[in-house]
Amino acid sequence: MSSFKRKNPAKTKAVSYPGTRVSPASSSTINVSTGISSLDDILGGGLPLSCSLVVAAPDLHSSYGELVQKYFIAEGLATGQRVYIVDNDPEGFVDDVMWFPKSTTPKKVDEKSGGSDEEEEGGAGGKVKIAWRYEQMKQFQTTVSTPSQTSENYCHIFDLTSRVPRAMVEDSRGSGKLKCLKPSSSLTHSAISTFFGDLENTLKEDSSLPVRICVPSLGSSLAWGDLSAQEILLFLNQLRRLLRKYPYACASTTLSPHLSVDQWGGPGWLQKVGWSADGFLSMAAFPADPALSSMFPSHHGMVRLYSLPSPNTLVSPSDRFSALRGLASSSSAFGGTGENNLAFKCTRKRLIFETLHLDLEGGVSERRTTAPSMATTEVSAASRTSHTHGGPGAKIDIQLEGAEEPSAFASEKAKTSTEPTIQTPEGKPKRPKKKVAFFSDRPDVYDF
Repeated sequence: MSSFKRKNPAKTKAVSYPGTRVSPASSSTINVSTGISSLDDILGGGLPLSCSLVVAAPDLHSSYGELVQKYFIAEGLATGQRVYIVDNDPEGFVDDVMWFPKSTTPKKVDEKSGGSDEEEEGGAGGKVKIAWRYEQMKQFQTTVSTPSQTSENYCHIFDLTSRVPRAMVEDSRGSGKLKCLKPSSSLTHSAISTFFGDLENTLKEDSSLPVRICVPSLGSSLAWGDLSAQEILLFLNQLRRLLRKYPYACASTTLSPHLSVDQWGGPGWLQKVGWSADGFLSMAAFPADPALSSMFPSHHGMVRLYSLPSPNTLVSPSDRFSALRGLASSSSAFGGTGENNLAFKCTRKRLIFETLHLDLEGGVSERRTTAPSMATTEVSAASRTSHTHGGPGAKIDIQLEGAEEPSAFASEKAKTSTEPTIQTPEGKPKRPKKKVAFFSDRPDVYDF
């Protein structure tokens, strides 16, 4: 009997935090929800702890980037996690955070069929009357649905028409779960060191709960002053370094609109931001381009992915487990073989990320008319063109209907055409059917 025995490594049990979920890619990675189920799918199941997410919203007349941060804060308050807000007016920002629907308790709400906030007409008993052969077909979906496990405290559905209760905010502040931090007016090296030193001291206080660090508008002139591209990149790198040191924390940041364009920080500015963060995506709204607004009337903007978080793995979990991106084989219901185009829309009650599909051919607003009248197709005899085919002498004369016919072809057509004119009961002559005539002396010529 051999004296060698295989040593089984001890199974390490992942730390269980409230409102978290183990990543499907690695058992050593813990995810927190962003509050938007479709965004969690794009990230590969959620935002991993010890990682940072940056959102760029270049539209000056919208606040989609800040809306993502409000979802991030609302999910942290709903799950009882610690939330740190870095803003010039953090108290006012928290008061505008959305909350659960007023008519329901904090529970899961299904987001099937694109997550529309309108209730189905006719109630549960109202069945849509369609052809019987289509009843067994799977319904076409453009986004993912919220998990049906109501017992799991992960990824709640919030209502944009509701606001977080004031008592909830006061209780979170009193217990230390909600802290409001104000940034320095400048991000010099000394100011950055001081800011992150204070933030690190705050993170050391308690490690029993996950920490969400939220920066709603990084680089805004009102809160941060006049910043350079180097200072922005230094802040993002220092933030990611701090998250690696304290793996129970994560961060979500939105760039100010004037920083979200590629021309601001020089060539390749957005790519540099993507290298300084674990995850980076851009939400470009359509109002900046009226042509896109008319082409995609059911969406509000495009989503572009620059980088995705991939802790403890060489490949991002989003490549394998994201149904909306369409790279995994199990996501055939959301598109073809390649990666899908992504867009977002904001309804009256929620923000949704979904795949981008063209509407019916020509668009829903296309105006179909009859063929143009003969008066608009009349051309002069000089505009007729001759096309040469084969050797010399072989040509085709094309004449539009209604134009004057050459005399030579008129005589030849009169000889070959023997069909009489048919009189209708109303006494109006009926136009004979069009036919192709072949000429023996010119076999290559066709008269239409």
